[in-house]
Amino acid sequence: MPNTAPATATNSAASKRGRPGYDQRSVLRIAVDVFNKHGYDATSMGLLAEHLGISKSAIYHHVPSKEDLLRLALEEAMGGLEGVLTLDGATTGAPDARLEFVLRGTIGVLVDRLPFVTLLLRLRGNTDMERDALARRRVFDRTITGLVATAQQEGSLRTDIAPGTITRLLFGTINSIVEWYKPGGALSAEKLADDVITMSFQGLHK
Repeated sequence: MPNTAPATATNSAASKRGRPGYDQRSVLRIAVDVFNKHGYDATSMGLLAEHLGISKSAIYHHVPSKEDLLRLALEEAMGGLEGVLTLDGATTGAPDARLEFVLRGTIGVLVDRLPFVTLLLRLRGNTDMERDALARRRVFDRTITGLVATAQQEGSLRTDIAPGTITRLLFGTINSIVEWYKPGGALSAEKLADDVITMSFQGLHK
């Protein structure tokens, strides 16, 4: 009669890890899809477990709480956006070139991290964590407004539209991408960025 002890030990270890094939990253991605579909507030750990095909207790082997999943997701989005502002193209060169670089980079992050940015843009500010993310977004937006104002002062952008209005119009266009863009389709991320820049700057350049 075969010895079943090793298999039992293996099964026990697997149950502690949750369903084979899952790690924190894959749990996070599925959780973000569920948050985007049902709303963060309306998503319970039970609903997440149902979509993951594992028990609620198994989820806790990957993350301590639903709030921690939100924290990781928002950091994925805001960390990517804030990272664009630290790159050489965003900090050196002519102001209008820096602005274009940041807009292209923002679109690149949006496309590359689409579910995470979608979640960020749908926040309602109901928790401290959400309010913190929204505050970081406002800082990001103010940085862009500063770039617009500097480009106006330098003479490369028209000055008859307020910098804040330009920023809101630009990001109204960019943020709408999450509602209709399909990665992997005929429209590449690079062509998408080209189209947004062309449409925007033809109306801004003198």
